[in-house]
Amino acid sequence: MLQTPRANLSAAVGWFQTTYSVRFNRRHRRSGHLYQGRFKAHLVEADGYARQLVKYIHLNPVRPKDKRTPIPVARREELAAYRWSSHPAYAAVAGVAAPAWLCLDWLSYFGRTRRASQQEYRRQIDQAFGQVIPSPWDDLRQGLVLGGESLWNRARELLDQAGGHEEIRWRRRADGDEVSRLIASLVAQEADRRVAIWLRVRVGGQRMTELAKEYGYRDGSGVHRVVHRLEEAAKEDRDLAHRLQQLADRVSSVKS
Repeated sequence: MLQTPRANLSAAVGWFQTTYSVRFNRRHRRSGHLYQGRFKAHLVEADGYARQLVKYIHLNPVRPKDKRTPIPVARREELAAYRWSSHPAYAAVAGVAAPAWLCLDWLSYFGRTRRASQQEYRRQIDQAFGQVIPSPWDDLRQGLVLGGESLWNRARELLDQAGGHEEIRWRRRADGDEVSRLIASLVAQEADRRVAIWLRVRVGGQRMTELAKEYGYRDGSGVHRVVHRLEEAAKEDRDLAHRLQQLADRVSSVKS
């Protein structure tokens, strides 16, 4: 979780993923990627989500692969001994000194003093074991903003005003998430299974192979036959053709 007073986060992480990776590989005589995937570029409203995010990130080393299952109580000591985390510094684990570059200001969201905040942090982490930890990303707005309505509206205004590559990418992602939600809503309301499949494939752009198992087909060819036959039927049935066009227009209005 990174915080910056200037709009330079992408540049900073870009340096981290390239320059630092090259130096690390050279020093350790290795090659290839050092980090997996892209960093999560989300805008967070700290007042509402600071504690939730701090706990969620620190519990990553001991969280089960199946996020729907509780964190095993037996892994409590494993977390305390995990080296590659700021958790020991937050929890004030005995014998562990925080590195000079580590900022612990986020502890202020757990209490009014450093001692009180560390006690409360430890208590909340301890309570997490044996529990299923909900993901804060479930509350993510448009795939971009973790916060309230005012922050989301402000973010959209800034994206509209800016014309950089990063802003364009964020805006496309926001629009894409809105389209996905609309298609999911239309599919849920659709009684005709054929139309629901057509909507997800032709309008939503989902791969036929991905939908095959969900709809009970051995492979994507079964889904393709459904879509093809529906489109052939629409050539003879004006009502069906009009209905498909209406669905496509509703989604297009969001894309535009």
